[in-house]
Parts: sequence; structure tokens; C-alpha cells
Amino acid sequence: MSPELVLHVASAAFGALALVWLMYQRLLPISGTIGFWLSWYFVFLILLAAVSATSLDRMAVIDRLVGALVTSAGVVMIACLVGIVVFTVVRGIDALTHWNFYTQTTAYIGPEAPLDQGGILAAIVGTLEQVAISVLLSVPLGIATAVYLSEVRGKLAKIVRTVVEAMSAVPTIVAGLFIYSMLILQFGQERSGLAASMALSISMIPVVVTTAEVVLRLVPNGLREASLALGTTQWQTVRRVVLPTARSGLVTAVLLGVARVIGETSPVLLVAGSTAEMNADPTHGPQVSLPLFVFNQMRLPLDQAISRAFGAAVVLLVLVVVAFALARIAGGKAPGQMSRRQQRRIAITAGLAPAPNAINVRSLEGDIS
Repeated sequence: MSPELVLHVASAAFGALALVWLMYQRLLPISGTIGFWLSWYFVFLILLAAVSATSLDRMAVIDRLVGALVTSAGVVMIACLVGIVVFTVVRGIDALTHWNFYTQTTAYIGPEAPLDQGGILAAIVGTLEQVAISVLLSVPLGIATAVYLSEVRGKLAKIVRTVVEAMSAVPTIVAGLFIYSMLILQFGQERSGLAASMALSISMIPVVVTTAEVVLRLVPNGLREASLALGTTQWQTVRRVVLPTARSGLVTAVLLGVARVIGETSPVLLVAGSTAEMNADPTHGPQVSLPLFVFNQMRLPLDQAISRAFGAAVVLLVLVVVAFALARIAGGKAPGQMSRRQQRRIAITAGLAPAPNAINVRSLEGDIS
């Protein structure tokens, strides 16, 4: 950032602040915090354009204004995110400071119990199991569908794409009602975490398919043509060239799918039921999750329950961050960068490195002699 730009921004900011303060406090009968800062930002842009025009041409002034708008949007987004996180942590800090909050359940305590009793262990286990099962159900089907739409492009591609787009608009509560009517009412299955995972998968699949298809289309056609020119089949090209190249993007598709369903409450409430006891078996009996725990606790007009709800929300945020970090690590390197195993395999093939089980003939001859 040049000193000239800093001077222009600072002068426009302070000038706009003084002018808007004069308008609000002395000249016009208006008030309001939100209106004050919106007016300040509008006047700031005008003054920034006026100050920049003294030393820059018209295109440079427009470029500076667009840069200010984009930067402001980024700052507002970061401020909103930080505000949400800080507010949640502050409201739940009383519950987070107790170790029992992570190692106990609320099965044997009342709603008015102090924060040094009970915890969210059952909700943590339920969330991890339900999301893991949803990933196992959705990711293979979603990526296979994306490969069909992007690489195979069969006769049913248009129909499949239309169905995927329609599924993207289906509310999660409708997915929960579908699983409830089919699995529980029709087939007589009991409410369980597996049923909740199936309901979440209905909302997760279209996100994975849409994002994975876009990622696969970004793979250069030259890589496909080069692979096919070497005599490989289309399946070998997809498996050994297209999917490894798009691996980091596919990880992003999975993360977006997880982010879509990890905070859902309504389908879990419909098909998984609600319980305060620990249930580590997702195939039998009601199972609670962190979003459902937050929903149940916020319905109670008690300070302890509200603190537990915000504490559970903080734990959910931490689990999301940890899951995303692990997924990024598992996603490997960026396209075009080989892992150490791939580099060693190429070196062995080229004769630049010994094979792992190869015998050093010279050292063996020296030992014999």
C-alpha cells in the first residue's frame, strides 16, 4: 500500500466522519447508529473519489472505488464471522470451563442442575456418527454421479442433472419427512441415528454432485487426450488422471456437503428422536446430536440450559473446523504436485533410486569376501 493511498483513504475517512457528524448533530433532525455509519460510508466513497481524482485519471479512480467496495465487503464478512464466534463463546464460556461438560450426559440431572453436572458427550457421539454415516452414503454416490455427468455424458445425463437440481431445492425437513414415512411408518423401523443419516444424505448428495461436477470440468482436456493417446481406456483415464488431478477440489465438494448438513436439526428431530442418554449404536434407539441438543436446551427458560446450548454450539464449531482441517490434510497436495510415494515410485522406475526390497550386490560380495 503506497503512502499516497494511505493518505487519501485516511483523509476521506476522517473528512466523511466529521461531515456526517455535523449533519447528524447540528444540521438535520435525524438520528440512528445504523443510518449514521451508512451515511458515513456513502460520503467516504464520494470523498475518496474526489481526493483520488486530484492525482489519478478516471479509470484509476474507478479502480480504487471498486477496490474499496470489495475490501469493505471482505471486512464486513470477517467482522460478522468474528462477531458470531465471539458472541457464542462469551455466552457459553460458563459451561465450557467445566470438564464434565465434555465427559458426561444430561441423563441423570434436571434442567435446573448446576453447570458442574451433566454434559454433551452423547450429543458429540451422535453428531460424529451421523455425519460419518452421511459421508459414507453420500460421497461415493455423489462423486460417481458427477463422473457420469462430466465424463460419461450418457443419454440420461440431462434427466440426472434435472433431478440433482430439484434435490438441491428440497428443504431438509421434507427429506426428514420422506425418511420418516418410508423407513419408520412403512417398514416399521425404529427411530435411530441411521435414519437421521439417511435423511441428511438426501440433502448432502446434490451439493457433492454439483460441486464435484464443476471441479471435474475444470480438469484440462489435454490431460484426458494425452492419457487416451497412450492407449488407456476411459475408466483408466478417469481413475488415474482426472480424479487425482481434481482431488483437492473433490475434497472441497465433500466439505461443502458436510457443512450443508452438520447443523441440521429438523430431520434429526423427526427420525432420530431425542434422548438424554448415551446411545453409541446408530442402528437402534433414539440418538441426540449437537444441533438437536442446542434446540432442546434453548427451549428451556433457564440460564444453565442456555449456557449449555451455547457451549454445545461452540463445540460444534470446533468439530467443524477440525473436520475441515483433517479433510484438507487428507486431500493431499494441489494439482500437479506429487506425493513422496509417487516421487519415489517414479525414481525407482527411472532407475534413480533402489527398490525397497532390492539387495545391494556389492555390499553382499564384500561381506562374502
